[in-house]
Amino acid sequence: MSDELILVDEHDNTLGYDEKLRVHQLGLLHRAFSVFLFNDAGELLIQQRALSKYHSGGLWANSCCSHPRRGESLEQATQRRLQEELGITCPLRPAGHIIYRADVPPSLTEHEYDHLFTGHYNGPFSLNPQEVAAVRWISLTDLKQEMRDHPQQFAEWFKVIAKKFPLLQITTS
Repeated sequence: MSDELILVDEHDNTLGYDEKLRVHQLGLLHRAFSVFLFNDAGELLIQQRALSKYHSGGLWANSCCSHPRRGESLEQATQRRLQEELGITCPLRPAGHIIYRADVPPSLTEHEYDHLFTGHYNGPFSLNPQEVAAVRWISLTDLKQEMRDHPQQFAEWFKVIAKKFPLLQITTS
């Protein structure tokens, strides 16, 4: 929890740094990234967050997501987290960005300038149990249905991104 996050403005210019929990308590805009991995069948890899996570434990989210560290490029950060969470490396392509704000129970707020990345992967995983409880491949059609039928099983930011990210084309309402 002592990690510092990079505070940014609406153009992703660095404004400063602050402690991760404090940033989420105050809902400050910070730099983040979200990775969406697809397999040969066109299915999306989703991960269930470890129950021990300080927020959103046990909820399903995109393939990998986190925050770059001070002085770390987005490419370095995405590869670091793919390795730390899933035990893999995988070429990624930038797929744009979104700015969103989502309340995270019980009293936190994700307010992110989120850089989106896509990749293609079919190999095995070596999950870090401190980060990830499970992973599974899912078709976008099935994901859309699950998000509609069981929205409480998905992380708040994933629901927001799924509605806004054109590649996913998911509407859960």
